[in-house]
Amino acid sequence: MHGPFQFSPIHNDGFFLVFFPEFFRELLENAEKSLNDMFVRTYGMLYMQNSEVFQDLFTELKRYYTGGNVNLEEMLNDFWARLLERMFQLINPQYHFSEDYLECVSKYTDQLKPFGDVPRKLKIQVTRAFIAARTFVQGLTVGREVANRVSKVSPTPGCIRALMKMLYCPYCRGLPTVRPCKNYCLNVMKGCLANQADLDTEWNLFIGKGRSRGAVTS
Repeated sequence: MHGPFQFSPIHNDGFFLVFFPEFFRELLENAEKSLNDMFVRTYGMLYMQNSEVFQDLFTELKRYYTGGNVNLEEMLNDFWARLLERMFQLINPQYHFSEDYLECVSKYTDQLKPFGDVPRKLKIQVTRAFIAARTFVQGLTVGREVANRVSKVSPTPGCIRALMKMLYCPYCRGLPTVRPCKNYCLNVMKGCLANQADLDTEWNLFIGKGRSRGAVTS
């Protein structure tokens, strides 16, 4: 036997790890496109001249989702403050406002509540969704890395001898159809995987927590 043993990968985790991140990113892309199309139809040039406010919002959301150092609450507060500044200028085109004046207006967003209760509700929904999505993807990534490392076991000489004895002794005795019993097989594999045995409890906890989260959120 040459090289490490290759055990079967965990297909379900691999599937989610590959497709869930892309699925969530696609949802973000579709949401951004739908909002852009709707606002272009509704507000036309007024929106197009200020669309970077919304583009920056989605850019920061994507950056957070992919592990960037983004504070969701601060980012959303900044979005509403910038939006208020732009709307304040559009509603009062006959005046020219200094940057200091606009900054002063944006500081009172919470008190003025120009957007009603929408910012608070959106903050709750976005925070819940993105924290859960990013945590889920990070958990899958860690799980895959652990599984890949543990699945590549370099056999010791003792392990090789035990495997050879278990697999080929029946052939030497002229009994090729005889298979090793379950307990014998388990004992040999436990010896070969002794260094990985310490991970068993932690791995089961990891899988259990993942299933529990899935049950709660589903």
